[in-house]
Amino acid sequence: MRPAAQILTALAAGLTFGLGLALSGMLDPARVRGFLDVTGAWDPSLAFVLAGAVSVSALGYAVSRRLRAPAFESRFAIPSGRRIDRPLVLGAVLFGAGWGLSGFCPGPAVAALSTGLVPVAVFVAAMLAGMALHRLATRPSGLGSAPTSAPAR
Repeated sequence: MRPAAQILTALAAGLTFGLGLALSGMLDPARVRGFLDVTGAWDPSLAFVLAGAVSVSALGYAVSRRLRAPAFESRFAIPSGRRIDRPLVLGAVLFGAGWGLSGFCPGPAVAALSTGLVPVAVFVAAMLAGMALHRLATRPSGLGSAPTSAPAR
C-alpha cells in the first residue's frame, strides 16, 4: 500500500505545482523574460511567484525539523553540502543562461508540455539530453567522478 500512497502523493504534489504554474502565468516564457528585462518593460510577477514558493518551502523545512521522519521514508534526505565549488558555479551559470535565453525553468517546461507547442518540446528534449550527458559524464566509468549522496539528518 505504501508505494501506491507515495505515487498518489507525488501525483497530487505535481498536479498542485503544475496548476500553480498555470494559474500564475509562469508557463509563458515571455513572462520570465519580462522579469529578466530590468532595463525595459520589467514584469515583477515572477518575484511574487518566487516569494510564494520560498515561503511555502521555508514553512515545509520548519515543519520537517519537528518531525522524526517523512511520511513515506525512514529519514529525511536534506542536502548537507555547503561548499561552493566549480561544478556548482558552472551549473548555476548554465542553468541561468538556459533560463534567460529560453524563458523556461525545468518544472514549468515540463508543465508547459501540455500546451503542445514545438518550442517547449524542443527545450524539454534538450534538457533531457543535457541530463543524460551529465549522468554519463559523472559515472565512475564516464568522463568524471560519481556524485556523492548527502547524508540524511
